[in-house]
Amino acid sequence: MTTIKASCPCCGDVELTPKQVRLVVCTVKSRSFYAFDCPTCKDEVRKAAGEDVVALLVSGGVKVERWIIPGEALEDKTGPAISWDDVLDFALVLDSVEDLAAVAGGRSHRMV
Repeated sequence: MTTIKASCPCCGDVELTPKQVRLVVCTVKSRSFYAFDCPTCKDEVRKAAGEDVVALLVSGGVKVERWIIPGEALEDKTGPAISWDDVLDFALVLDSVEDLAAVAGGRSHRMV
């Protein structure tokens, strides 16, 4: 059986089996990572996984989980942050309208 050597920040070098390693490959390469529960201290250890690390872990028998980040999550956010007052105002609008789509589209709406 393949043995994978990794390091825990608390315990130092540890040996793992492929089943003990979680490999997540993301559509944004800088977000790919591998993780494992340290067999000694039981803490979860998570580290970045570049292309070379991914190739090495896959060749060692670690299964790949694919992670697709939606485009909306990568968009630049502009404008002021949403405040608690904005959230409360939105909740009041949700309670007061029959047709939320009409309100969102800018058409006149009828209050309940």
